[in-house]
Amino acid sequence: QVQLVESGGGLVQAGGSLRLSCAVSGRTIGTRAMGWFRQAPGKEREFVAAVPWSGDSSLYADSVKGRFTISRDNAKNTVYLQMNSLKPEDTAVYYCAFGRASYPAYEAYSYIYWGQGTQVTVSS
Repeated sequence: QVQLVESGGGLVQAGGSLRLSCAVSGRTIGTRAMGWFRQAPGKEREFVAAVPWSGDSSLYADSVKGRFTISRDNAKNTVYLQMNSLKPEDTAVYYCAFGRASYPAYEAYSYIYWGQGTQVTVSS
């Protein structure tokens, strides 16, 4: 059984930073792209960032470019999302996703397994 467990969410003031982690068990992430999505209250789930199996040429949503950084540690089977200069509009539940392929993608259907999510709240 594949499990993705996110951690690191919380309450932070605008301008602050958080680092999310996603620990994967039951399957190696080594050959797959990994992604982060988020869903704010009353809105659809949206793409945030994705990293290929190699760790380079990551994709980012325009809204987070220059502020967020996705990374991975294949040896630890873990993916990270470093979030800096947080804004109130970043408030959402953040989900980790396990890719169907080795290259990253923007679409949710390109990911096969999902975590339960971790809440990030940014106060103004």
